[in-house]
Amino acid sequence: MSLLLKNRGAILLLMLNIFLVFTGVGLVIPIMPTYMTELHISGSLVGLLVAAFSVTQLLFSPLAGRLSDTLGRKKLIVAGMLVFALSEWLFGAVSSPWLLFVSRMLGGVGAALIMPSVMAYAADMTTVEERATGMGFINAAITTGFIIGPGIGGYLAEFGMRVPFYAAAGAGVFSAIITILVLPESLASKAKKNSSPEAANQNQTPARAAVKQPGLLSQLANSYREPYFLSLIIVFVMSFGLANYETIFGLFVDHKFAFTPKDIAFIITFGSIAGAVVQATVFGRILNRFGEKAVISFCLLMAGVFILLTLFVHTYLLIVAVTFIVFLSIDILRPAIGTQMSKMAQEQQGYVAGLNSAFTSLGNIAGPIVAGLLFDVNLNFPYISAAIILVLCFFLSLRAGKGRQTKTMN
Repeated sequence: MSLLLKNRGAILLLMLNIFLVFTGVGLVIPIMPTYMTELHISGSLVGLLVAAFSVTQLLFSPLAGRLSDTLGRKKLIVAGMLVFALSEWLFGAVSSPWLLFVSRMLGGVGAALIMPSVMAYAADMTTVEERATGMGFINAAITTGFIIGPGIGGYLAEFGMRVPFYAAAGAGVFSAIITILVLPESLASKAKKNSSPEAANQNQTPARAAVKQPGLLSQLANSYREPYFLSLIIVFVMSFGLANYETIFGLFVDHKFAFTPKDIAFIITFGSIAGAVVQATVFGRILNRFGEKAVISFCLLMAGVFILLTLFVHTYLLIVAVTFIVFLSIDILRPAIGTQMSKMAQEQQGYVAGLNSAFTSLGNIAGPIVAGLLFDVNLNFPYISAAIILVLCFFLSLRAGKGRQTKTMN
């Protein structure tokens, strides 16, 4: 019996936790215009508020990754869910702009505690052959939560502008309780698998390597030396492009096509569900058939091209189609990169997952800020910049692939 099937209950619980967190990230998007009016805050302040979440996630992710390797995955996941619940309740309860910042920063801390531990837990509970499928399940939950959040927030807001945040807080507490009662600690199982003398010898070098990089700045500064550095660059570009695209999507279609909030909610929800289905069903077969490098390059190109095509379509159905391809490309790209880095990480699963989360946060910080600035200059500029960066990264991935092939032949 495969490890993935044996641990399917744990994987489902991990998916629930990570889904709730990234749904909470997106809840704020359709509600921010009303908050701007009620609290009399400027657009630049809104941009900083969106980025605040990712700033604290960036700062805490490497530490959280190391803690998950030492204290255990379960403790970090439970702590992260409780911090997340507190942040969602606070955002719904307060009316002061600075307390909204506190709320979003707490949310970033919660995400930092959860994300590396969930990724490392999935790696602990799968074999190398099952890794792509396991990562596909987890990333399906991430993508669905991140993209479907605005739609859920928009619908729940009909019952009150603060209802979505109270609902997310309650769901976070419930999920933390279930995790405490049901989820086993994966490091215990991993220790049994690695108890042989051969496994112990293999574990020595990675453990020492993790100790040599104690701080965030040191980890980021030395990340270029790692074999997965290109994957980290692609993580940043992907996160930048998706955050850029999603942050101004509502404003873009509102200004250009006069779409209603329900129109926007349907487009985002349709794209997220379709992408999640692909991740949870055929992603593993796609990766095993074509390999991580080919899938990553293809998805970078498709995302860049179709983001640019958004500027040239003019009907509702074409907007739905183009947006679907963008989301689907990102939905496949995200777990493909995660799988590639997980295979390179060996016994540093938590550490590498922490770096993955850190580079994701960098993209999520830069994306909304750049998109907001460019949107004020010209409606089309954010999508043009995102498309250019994604296509340039596509060429970089091709060049890196050729370089590896040449070294192999020699």
